[in-house]
Amino acid sequence: MARPQHESPTPAELEVLQVIWEWGPSTVREVMTVLNRERPRAYTSVMSLMNVMVEKGLLAAKPKGRAFVYAARASQAGTQGEIVKDLLNRVFDGSASALVTHLLAEAKPDSEELDEIRKTISEFARKKGGV
Repeated sequence: MARPQHESPTPAELEVLQVIWEWGPSTVREVMTVLNRERPRAYTSVMSLMNVMVEKGLLAAKPKGRAFVYAARASQAGTQGEIVKDLLNRVFDGSASALVTHLLAEAKPDSEELDEIRKTISEFARKKGGV
């Protein structure tokens, strides 16, 4: 059975995407080398995961010699937006204030980060014509 296109990435798939977003199109070995800095993974496991990601439409693969080079099919910002939208709707019933309240409680931002958050909210309100 075919895998759904653009299904939300699993945590392991997100790790691979983050490597590719940071380093650009990469081979399995290159991705594995970066991932192994955190914890060891087998080449075949990373290869299988990346092939599943191609089937899901998360990655594109191009042959290069005897290997394949994998590239992300979606931008980091677009993927983050989809994940946040899904979280907002599934967990917080569409309430942005509930999401932000929980985010602040869990992240415990320092005063510098809180200033950045305030600035972002002010800019958002200004663009929306609110404040």
